[in-house]
Amino acid sequence: MSSPALARYEAKLAGLQRRGRARALLPQQGVDFTSNDYLGLANAPRVKAAISAAIERGVPAGAGGSRLLRGNHAEHEALEEEAASFFGAGKVLYFGSGYAANAATFSTLPQRDDLIVHDALIHASAHEGISASKALSVAVPHNDVEAFDQAIGRWRQAGGKGHPWIAVESLYSMDGDQAPLTALADIADRHEGFLVVDEAHATGIYGPDGRGLAAGLEGRGNVVVLHTCGKALGVSGALLALPAVLADHLVNRARNFIYSTAPSPLMAAAVREALRMIADEPERRVRLEALISHAGEELRSRLGLSPSGSQILPVMIGDNARALRIAERMRAGGFDVRAIRPPTVPEGTARLRISITLNVDEGQISAMSERLAMAIEEDRA
Repeated sequence: MSSPALARYEAKLAGLQRRGRARALLPQQGVDFTSNDYLGLANAPRVKAAISAAIERGVPAGAGGSRLLRGNHAEHEALEEEAASFFGAGKVLYFGSGYAANAATFSTLPQRDDLIVHDALIHASAHEGISASKALSVAVPHNDVEAFDQAIGRWRQAGGKGHPWIAVESLYSMDGDQAPLTALADIADRHEGFLVVDEAHATGIYGPDGRGLAAGLEGRGNVVVLHTCGKALGVSGALLALPAVLADHLVNRARNFIYSTAPSPLMAAAVREALRMIADEPERRVRLEALISHAGEELRSRLGLSPSGSQILPVMIGDNARALRIAERMRAGGFDVRAIRPPTVPEGTARLRISITLNVDEGQISAMSERLAMAIEEDRA
């Protein structure tokens, strides 16, 4: 019998179960159609060799403290310097995760008299930072450029005196569509504001040398760009690229940075090698582009879907329980496909998120698409 102190948690979990929103950890199973290892770097020999070489030259596994104490290692600084040069940024800070970097950015940089205007579909990590910010915030409809502009205008008319911060993802993680970055940068310029771009799912894949969809905007004094390292780069952590004065402000004020043990210096060495690889091996992006095109044609012909055009291909189901059942059928058939449900996506938009990576080939994509069409039909029966 459970204790009364645990009963409320059991009740909450039971409620999630009834609504088809309960979650559990699942093992890796079948062909990879769910990871974010888009370029296949997570198991790349060059990255492994870079880690081995770092160990040989005495780089420690642990940092031993925060960056402001003894945790600031030469590998961190070398990575940040190389990344700033690669992305064309004033300065780069290396965080332990994209979640931590987004939380630090939004909780620290916008000031009390500022306004944060964010896309309704922005990542949960941005919401975490926004909720801790002293600035006002407002959500606007997804990719609605005019709504961003109007929200800032209404704030000014109501007496807003600070600076607006426009927050978007360059490539949305659950829909696979792109943000209108040029138009949003123009709005930021016109309103003396800032543009914050989360490149989590674009870094390594899009832009010159894989520098992302915001490559043409980096280096501006009012642009902040987040490049996560755990997706196409295949390792872990996040690189926050921004003007030097904003980086220094974070070092002095961002609790997520100040009070966290620094990322592993070995991982910093791995990220350095991953950045070199995406510049040295453009054929990976070419191969991925071909696989994305093939997957799009398969889903169009077998399911009548309009593909996103990116490596993220959502298959809308709607009902939570149905999405779970179809995902289970896919895994039973040898394909690792996962169901995405609220609150990760809006209510009523449960889906399967098909992820295309270099861990699969065209034959496996065709087989997955065929099995998906069958699984959807079987669930209707």
